[in-house]
Amino acid sequence: MPRFAANLSMLFTEQDFLARFKAAAEAGFSGVEYLFPYEFSSAEIKAQLDAHGLTQVLFNLPAGDWVKGERGIACLPDRVEEFHAGVDLAIAYAQVLGNTQINCLAGIRPQDVDDATVEKTFVANLKYAAEKLQAAGIKLVIEAINTRDIPGFYLNNTAQALSIREQVGSSNLYLQYDIYHMQIMEGDLARTLSGHLDAINHVQLADNPGRHEPGTGEINYHFLFGHLDKIGYQGWVGCEYKPLTTTEAGLGWLKSHNAI
Repeated sequence: MPRFAANLSMLFTEQDFLARFKAAAEAGFSGVEYLFPYEFSSAEIKAQLDAHGLTQVLFNLPAGDWVKGERGIACLPDRVEEFHAGVDLAIAYAQVLGNTQINCLAGIRPQDVDDATVEKTFVANLKYAAEKLQAAGIKLVIEAINTRDIPGFYLNNTAQALSIREQVGSSNLYLQYDIYHMQIMEGDLARTLSGHLDAINHVQLADNPGRHEPGTGEINYHFLFGHLDKIGYQGWVGCEYKPLTTTEAGLGWLKSHNAI
């Protein structure tokens, strides 16, 4: 059975951020992930990880002004210097937290820039980040996101992500495969997971529709968890879903799906 990490940007949000680490451990999770650590010092977060015996699984590179709707800057030609600085900041946090993989959000495609320039910018930024992270012992992942939840998001399907990966040409670039997003964009989940297992270093989940916990929608997670075992997936599965009611009330899926 895969190892499951609580996404603290989505789960236990009834509590302050630093209190969510304890809540995740008490709920049975052994790892945590979240969008960004940068509002807190790395020492504060490390103290919570250590106190509750948790593994830091994943966070994202700085992604611009999230509150104002930015969802990444890696494909934006006028933000390259900011992107490079964000890579350095993320490495500094990861080295303290023991985090061995970082996700790069591509961002929303700029409307006033031609396709070739957008792609060239994204590829060049990924080459830069992959090399810097590799030197620090950290893997880089990229995530395709559905264009219904984030209209205009630049990286939105597995084929595109694999093409970008090939262009970057780095042994330190992998895919973060989000089951929820890819159910919306392309389906064929099991075949995609098994067909590209060598490129996938992280998996995330939520059910569809609604982006709630497994068992609330159309995705057969009983089958998919068994499938991940069958094909030999060795990474983490991040639980990045919005609880249908409260986090605690929605944790029953862990037992009903034999996840713990």
